[in-house]
Amino acid sequence: MEFSADLPLMDILTFITDELQQAYKNSNGKTEKANVLTEFFERWESDNSIKILKSFNFEFEPDLDWFNVSQPLSLVGLQGKIVVLDFFTYCCINCIHILPDLHSLEEQFPIESGLVVVGVHSPKFENERATANIQSAVHRYGITHPIVNDSRSAMWRLLGIRCWPSLMVLSPTGRPLLLLMGEGHGKFLEEFIRAALLFFQRLGQIDPSMLPLQLSSNNLYPASNLRFPAKIARSPRGDKYAIADSGNNRILVVSKNGVVEHKIGGYQAGFADGNIITARFNSPQGVAFLDEKVLIVADTKNHYLRKICLTNRQVDTLAGTGVQGSERTGGRLGNLQPISSPWDVAIFRTRDMDMSFHLDERNVPEKPIVLISMAGTHQIWGYFPEGIIWWKFRKFEPLCCVALIGNGLEENRNNSYPQNAAFAQPSGLAMAKDYLFVADSESSSIRKASMIDGKVMPVVGGDRNPLNLFAFGDADGKLFNAKLQHPLAVTYDDVNNRIYVADTYNHKIKVINLEDNNISTLTIKSHDGTELILNEPAGLCVDVDGRKLLVSDTNKHTIHLIDLKTLKAKPFSLDFSKLSSTSETDARETKNLLKDGPTPHVIKSLSLHFSKKSTISFNFHLSEEFKFTDEAPQTWVIKTVNQAVILDQSSGTVDNGICKMQVEVVHPDLLRENSNIIIVDFSLNICDSICCLSKQFSVSLKNIELSEEYIPNHNVYIKVERTGVGML
Repeated sequence: MEFSADLPLMDILTFITDELQQAYKNSNGKTEKANVLTEFFERWESDNSIKILKSFNFEFEPDLDWFNVSQPLSLVGLQGKIVVLDFFTYCCINCIHILPDLHSLEEQFPIESGLVVVGVHSPKFENERATANIQSAVHRYGITHPIVNDSRSAMWRLLGIRCWPSLMVLSPTGRPLLLLMGEGHGKFLEEFIRAALLFFQRLGQIDPSMLPLQLSSNNLYPASNLRFPAKIARSPRGDKYAIADSGNNRILVVSKNGVVEHKIGGYQAGFADGNIITARFNSPQGVAFLDEKVLIVADTKNHYLRKICLTNRQVDTLAGTGVQGSERTGGRLGNLQPISSPWDVAIFRTRDMDMSFHLDERNVPEKPIVLISMAGTHQIWGYFPEGIIWWKFRKFEPLCCVALIGNGLEENRNNSYPQNAAFAQPSGLAMAKDYLFVADSESSSIRKASMIDGKVMPVVGGDRNPLNLFAFGDADGKLFNAKLQHPLAVTYDDVNNRIYVADTYNHKIKVINLEDNNISTLTIKSHDGTELILNEPAGLCVDVDGRKLLVSDTNKHTIHLIDLKTLKAKPFSLDFSKLSSTSETDARETKNLLKDGPTPHVIKSLSLHFSKKSTISFNFHLSEEFKFTDEAPQTWVIKTVNQAVILDQSSGTVDNGICKMQVEVVHPDLLRENSNIIIVDFSLNICDSICCLSKQFSVSLKNIELSEEYIPNHNVYIKVERTGVGML
């Protein structure tokens, strides 16, 4: 069809994308889907009806700040590459959700194959315009591709981008090919990029040259051995705290004097249940004490709810499947129920509403309910360790995980009926008697939900219009006259009946007087008498006496202890010296925090048949003092794969020291002599009689030459020792 010259670029691109996705969805099988994509590129190349797209030129503004490169990039300089522009803002949960998709693309299609991902940071909040804050987010989320700080959103406005995240794919000549809005496009985008690279490579338009990549450094200084600490929880007796040390992928349990008693998890992100030495987490954000010896953890990037038992030193999974969920109802048993980016947890206790007669109602036991701020679906969920009859006599089965409050729309909607209310990325929870207080970050408000009937009410911040998610600022006061900016944490002071708020993007701590719902800013002094300057605080907790406040100064990688009477702060220093065991997954010291040593890399050359499938077997031999750690993950993942071959799987596990994969050459003309066939990243957990080690290394398989002699099985033997790895 012919597009009018007056039609906005985004409308044309959206129409073309929707048409392609519909044809792709309606096709059956890999071959038919591949043909749909090939036909799209052939039509795009010859179709004059989309000349407005082919003639559209745009470029990054000059003098912008860049990350992960040694010099600014330009779209002109990127010609010869398929470019994916990721329009994102670092507060956005949906933007966070697509990072694994982008990382997978970069692993499968490295820069020399012709793909470049460029993040175009287009801020929502004022705080997100600052280069230093973006730099902290880059490190927190582990982003390694180039990013530009388009602080004025100039490219966003020029192109007419409408939502976060938006992915625009550019041809090797820099013209828009595709526009994907929102999340959930990972598999389609992967196949689109694969087809695009093959198509434009046949046309001779792909440039295999490298880029001036250089991982950004921001001089982190975690003297406390923390890295981006998040939520803090207090034990019921008040003699312990739990800290979600999110950047180190672990939970710390410390005494009220800062002595570290337990360290669960490790620097390397992962997932593993079992004993607390080998258990692994991935950016845990929330933590709460179920009782003195049991912790509940929001294992955010793993999309799991976890339990830590300090008595038997075990970690177990309560809910989640490891795959990001998208449903808004739930109700299945925990280990069968997918969940989405749990950000915080809180514990509520109530009696069973089963209408049974009890001689003494005071002796009726209360049952716990784990409340979860499900940031990924904009809801409050519940996990039920025991069966219970609760709101309106609804029965909740034991161990089920279910949505309780919020319809899943991203809004600031208060309502008497819990399923008609809506949240906007709820990120912090605090129980205060029969009310759950919620830091609703994207609406920049604090809200509360009744645990008697689920009614949701405003407290401070935000706007009366439930659709206005841009009502942010920095103003004390009541209800909607008060203004916050992306608050991430709340905590309840039961001694003084107050709610403390981490007003994260305003870099302030504020307090709500629950007698009149008035919020005011605390002016906190450092130990030297100067004003305490925070940087995106994301966690806080009041001590059992209501006298001290612990604050996670997240981007400064430290925790402050604030005297609530004098409003003077001092560092809450952590003492790791009392721990009885260590492992290689401990947080790294400052000098190694961002710039790791080179990953061990071993190389094996082999000859593949030019058309038949071969099986590659990796065989790992440990030195005699080691064994594979029981219950710990032994995993592999394909880092890069030559476009000339296809594999039967892209990741898996090492079982009894062996893993296998099938490889087939499908484009022999693209496989050059001595080029990489695949690069595989391995992560093995091994133990001797004293400690456990986590070994990460890469194996490259290089092509000698294609052979007409068929070798069905290729064996790769690798020796793993304490000091390194190598070929046998």
